[in-house]
Order: sequence, then C-alpha cells, then structure tokens
Amino acid sequence: MASKETTLKWLLPSVMPAVVMFIVFMPVLCSSIEVNCSKPDQQSLLAALTPVFNLSAIRPVLNPVTQTNVSVYFTLYGILGVDEKAQLLNTYIWLHYWWINEFISWDPIQCGTDKISLPKEKFWLPDIVINEFMDENKAPTVPYVYVHDTGAVHDALPVKVVSSCNLNIYTFPFDIQNCSLTFNSYIYYANEIQILLGRSAEEITMNSKTVMTTMGEWELLDITAKKLENDDLTGFYTDQLTFHVRVRRRATMYVMNLLLPSCFLITVDLFSFLLPPQNIDRSSFKMTLILGYTVFLLIMNDLLPVTGNIIPLINVFFSLCLALMVASLLETILITNLLCNSADFSPVPGWIKVLVLKFIGCLVCMPRKTKKPENPVSRTDTVVAKNGPPETKAAEDDKALQELRSLSSVLRAIRSQMEQQQQQKEKQSSEDWIQCCPMKVKPSKHLFILISLLMSASSSSAILNCSQPNPTSLLSALQAAFDLNSIRPVSNMSTTTKVYISFTLFGILGVNEKSQVLTTFIWQSLIWKNEFTVWDSEECGIDWIAIPRKLLWVPDIVINEL
Repeated sequence: MASKETTLKWLLPSVMPAVVMFIVFMPVLCSSIEVNCSKPDQQSLLAALTPVFNLSAIRPVLNPVTQTNVSVYFTLYGILGVDEKAQLLNTYIWLHYWWINEFISWDPIQCGTDKISLPKEKFWLPDIVINEFMDENKAPTVPYVYVHDTGAVHDALPVKVVSSCNLNIYTFPFDIQNCSLTFNSYIYYANEIQILLGRSAEEITMNSKTVMTTMGEWELLDITAKKLENDDLTGFYTDQLTFHVRVRRRATMYVMNLLLPSCFLITVDLFSFLLPPQNIDRSSFKMTLILGYTVFLLIMNDLLPVTGNIIPLINVFFSLCLALMVASLLETILITNLLCNSADFSPVPGWIKVLVLKFIGCLVCMPRKTKKPENPVSRTDTVVAKNGPPETKAAEDDKALQELRSLSSVLRAIRSQMEQQQQQKEKQSSEDWIQCCPMKVKPSKHLFILISLLMSASSSSAILNCSQPNPTSLLSALQAAFDLNSIRPVSNMSTTTKVYISFTLFGILGVNEKSQVLTTFIWQSLIWKNEFTVWDSEECGIDWIAIPRKLLWVPDIVINEL
C-alpha cells in the first residue's frame, strides 16, 4: 500500500502539466477545421495550410463567442540586477505561450508529421504584455512558432524584462524583495482571451533554480502565481495572471566592506579614553579617526542604496557612529579644558566630593588614591614664569592684533567672492528651470503630402456587407478598406479627422539635469473614426474586431520634444 501511494505522489507532478493542457484544449478539439495533404511531406502540408495564412488578422475561433485559452509559463534564467533609485528589477526569462488555432487540424499519418515550425507573421498571436514592463525587449527575436496537428500553437521566446518593483530597502543589506510580473491581454477582454497557468509555481521555481547562471548579489527564493478573480459576469475586463518573484540580497560583501570596518573604527575611538590626557593629545587622535571615518563613508558611498521613499537602517547606523565620534571629541576637548584651567576655577564643594569619590567611586570600583603635598613656592614660581614680564606680553598682544586684522581683511575678500559666485549659480539655476513649455503633439509635415492623394480618392462611405455573421466574412469585406490605408479615411476631403489622445503616466524613470531630459513611461491611446470601415453588427455578427494596425491608416501623431 505504501508503494502505491509513493508511486502516485511521484507521478502526480509529471502528469499535472499534461492534465492542464488537456483541459485547456479539450473544448475546441471537436470544432477545428481539418486540412488535407496530397502527400505525406512538409511541402504538401505547407500548401494545405496556405488558406489559413489569410486569416492571421483575426482571433482563430469559428464562433466569436468562443474564448481563446492562452497557457503561460516561464523560466527565470538570470537576475541581472536591481536599481534601487529607479525602483527597477532586471531579469532574463524564457517565456512560453500555448493556445489553440481552430482553423488548423490535420491527420499526422496523411501529412507525415504531427508538428511543423512556421514564421510567426503567418498566424494570429495573442497580445500578451507584462504590465510592469519599463523598457524595450533587447533580447534576440525568435521568428518561428510550432504548430501541432491538433491546432495547438507553441510560441517560445527569450525576454529581457526591465520591470517596476516597489523595493523596500529598510533592512539593507539583509533585505528580501518581492516583485510581480502581471501577464494580461492589452486589448482583448476576458470573454475573448483567458490566461491560464501552464505549469505549477513549484515546477517553475525548480526549473529556474536549475538553469539559473546569472544572479550576482541576488538569490532566488521562490516564484508564486496568482490568478486575478473578478466578479464581473459580463466578461468586459482583461484577464490577468500574476507571478510573484522573491529574491534575497547576498549580504556577505556589505558586511565585510561596510559593517566590520565601521565597528573597528568605533571600537578604536572607544578605547582611546584609556590614553592619558596629560602626556598625549587625545583630541588630535580623535580628529584623525573622524577624518578617516568620513573618507571611508565617501569611498563606500557607491555600495549604499539610493532611494527617496525610505532611509535604510544601515545609513542610520553610520550616522550614529559618526555622531558618537563627534561627541567623544567634544568630551575630550572639555576634559582638556578642565585640566589646563583647573587652577582658575573655584574649589569643588564638599558635598560633590563626597558624592563622587565615596558613593559613585565605590559603585564603579574606582581605586582610592593618596594625596601628595603640594609645594606652594614652586607652584607660584611656575605661574610667574608662565606669565612672564608685562612688556614682552604687551608686544606679543600687538603683534597678534596686527595678524588678526590682516586675517580679517583676507576673510572679507573671500566672503565677497563667494557671495558673487553664489549669486551667479542661483541665476544660472533659475535660467535652467524657467524654460518650461507644454508638450506639443501635432501631425508631421508628411500629412500634407497626402492631400493630393485625397483629391483622386473615391468618396464611398457605404456600409460593408457581410455574407455570413462571423469574423471570416467580415475580414473579407474589410479588404476594400485595407487597400485604402494610404489615404485619410474620409469620404469628403473637407471633413476633419478628429484624433482623441489620452495617456496614463505609469512611471517617472528619472531626470537628467545635465542633458535636460525627463524620462517617463506612458500608456498612450489614440481614437479616431475610419469612414471606410462601417458595418452592421447584426449582419456581421460582431460589433468590433481586432486587426493589425498595418492594414489601416494610422495618424502620424508625434511628440516634438521626444
């Protein structure tokens, strides 16, 4: 009995991906269009699939209400780094998509193979995006997809992901970051595209740790997946699948280069109180320590994170160490002043002597010291010798006064020069930030070249006619509009094309004051009317359709400051 349970536990993880793929693809297996091959070779299969290539502009379903289930999973190949200032996580992943194309199905025995690799542009591809993406994909492109005899399409590609992440560096360098990667369709609603998890999160984590070669100072802990639940029964929302990637910083380098040297310096400053103040100048020693600690912080400043939302705890520790060193120097200065000017102070009251020497001294185990008799004559001689004759003291005072006057004139000149430089810097800074103009968005000059083409264009605004209420007949009816994609889509040349522009500012990546450049990431949306693409929704079966933008006229809106 135990052996059977062990066998089932071992088979369950390996069978789970196949079960998920079967559940995803089972509803559409019986509705695919089967193509016939004349010979069992790739050439005949390619010829049989040629009619399907003309349908690459629409979602590959026979019924518009049928959902396209897209299975998503990835393998984290490398953690390239984390930018704390810009709040970005750089990773390199191997991304995989699976979905069913209902226009494709063939007999593997008749065609000689059960799968074939073909160019991507010949098929419809889901517009799955990562919401946290903050930069273009600089990974190499893969121009092919695998098509199986059941209609299953497999798209695999490498992606260099620069994603936004809310980094919490309060516990630096012992911090753990949790960043998310949200996959969703950008234009299709949930009633059209459903995003499913292709593999379990545990298997994704295990595969990522096996193949990962680039981590640097970061270590992968785990990857979890969560499906966004929505109570909207109409389905007019975008389906989302979120992966949470937890990484931990390797703290060994920061402990050796930052924490230990700082602890050593504060320990040396603490033991400097054992030096006798009568024979050694402790203030000079402590000033040297403070100078060395300041240089240490300046050198190691590049290792510390730079962010504006929270102050790391290690920065507070360094500031506290510096404050303790400064307080130690002030205490040394006070003690030195007391030792040198003790003869000019009034005698200590008796109750303070009793409190310090008898009670507090006993608490701190201070050993008692016998008093030595003082020689008043020698002390008087020393004081007289120190003061010297009055004539010599007056000459020294006059000389010091002249030096102070000359030093004062030099300081005034330096102050005036510094004030002039400060005024010039403030004037230059105000000039740098005064020039601010609104962002202008206007069509380029190439638009006016199309005016001559509009004079000869046909002014037909008739409604398109569909032979059947399905996307295939609508795509055939739109071919006439695709042929006119080089001119402005109006029936009358005097009609103005109104373009409505909106955008969402998703992230402020930074400001370069030297180059006067503002770097942002926006989601831009353009809406306009095409008079050549008008149809009856009841006759064609749907009221809108997603097609590639290269088939239609697109306004050439540009940003002048780009």
